[in-house]
Amino acid sequence: MLSRSQVKEVIDAGGGILRLQPCWVPRSFLMPGKRLKLHPDDLYAFGGHRGGIDERWFSSTTKAANGPLTLPDEGLSYIRPNGGGKFLLKDAVESAGDLLLGAEVMEREGGWNLLCKFFDNMGPIPHHMHQSEAFAKLVGQRGKPEAYYFPPQYNQVQNNFPHTYMGLEPGTTKEDVKACLEKWNKGDNGILLHSRAYRLEPGAGWQIDPGVLHAPGSLVTYEPQVNSDVFAMFQSEVEGRIVGWDLLTKDVPAEHKNDLDFLISMLDWEGNINPNFAQTNKTFPRPVNSVEEMAAEGYTEKWITYGTPYYSAKELTVLPKRAVTINDSAAYGVIVVQGYGTMGKQPVSTPSMIRFGQMTEDEVFVTADVAKEGVRIENPSATDPLVLLKHFGPGNPDAQPLLRK
Repeated sequence: MLSRSQVKEVIDAGGGILRLQPCWVPRSFLMPGKRLKLHPDDLYAFGGHRGGIDERWFSSTTKAANGPLTLPDEGLSYIRPNGGGKFLLKDAVESAGDLLLGAEVMEREGGWNLLCKFFDNMGPIPHHMHQSEAFAKLVGQRGKPEAYYFPPQYNQVQNNFPHTYMGLEPGTTKEDVKACLEKWNKGDNGILLHSRAYRLEPGAGWQIDPGVLHAPGSLVTYEPQVNSDVFAMFQSEVEGRIVGWDLLTKDVPAEHKNDLDFLISMLDWEGNINPNFAQTNKTFPRPVNSVEEMAAEGYTEKWITYGTPYYSAKELTVLPKRAVTINDSAAYGVIVVQGYGTMGKQPVSTPSMIRFGQMTEDEVFVTADVAKEGVRIENPSATDPLVLLKHFGPGNPDAQPLLRK
């Protein structure tokens, strides 16, 4: 049993910044895009029967929902102290969450309540949705909004389908969708005939609310979301691969697994047929402060995920041969996507290749107290910027002014 004193000792030793081990997740129904820097020999490290590794989860206290073969710690991030050993971030939050997140956040949220990941596929994901809080509660889970950002550093190659079908064409009826579900076992059920695809843009992103259908394309995607793995696939075939009915009804009460009207009722109908879908849901980076002032101080920082109270994210770039102290009002996780340097006491760097189970220097967790005091970040390179993606849990005070009305 992890004790509060053990967690405090590790926090103090790291100057309030905890180093995390890469957390890999396979998906049996997808083809990995091979851009997450995982060694080619390790793409099927969980075994071919589990599918290829196409996701890396960050600062995760959420177990993956990958069926009966899911491992006990699958999807959970490990803290790796510099002195050796490891323990789950989940256990640390349960033992000493106030030291990590702050007492106010623990009282309000009861935990970290954020799941953030990279997903990387060769082609598109089936058209699917994530249940709202009301529908997710029926199976003992949480509803899931999510957001996308496409980091340029991971998207030099855009793979087979850099487009995402989102929502449904205005004018689509529930009977149209019902007819698609009735054709489930006949190959392609035609759900995409009622949707529209949007070209994905590196350096931009999207907000996807619960109940909205989406078929993410083949860009590497940085995805902050509520810490839940609920979903329902509404497309029966993608790129010639059959999608089982069980993936449509994975998070549906037993008595409704063949109830087509219930399945369609899980959709946010107005959100799906919104004629201004792109204007409503597409997001572009927004500078945190004056661009000129930040440049003069040797950095740029942008909001890349915003508008919802459930999560937020920033992209921080420290220019070559510069150092900056950055203050934030909440704890956050970090993935380094370019360059090398230091964050407080911790060296950080972007690997070019990672073996499964290998430790890296590209992921850390910054505790609330240190985030508020300010983290000194140094970039010693004479040529390369140091670029970090920072993910925050619900209720980040700094993100409040950007909430959608």
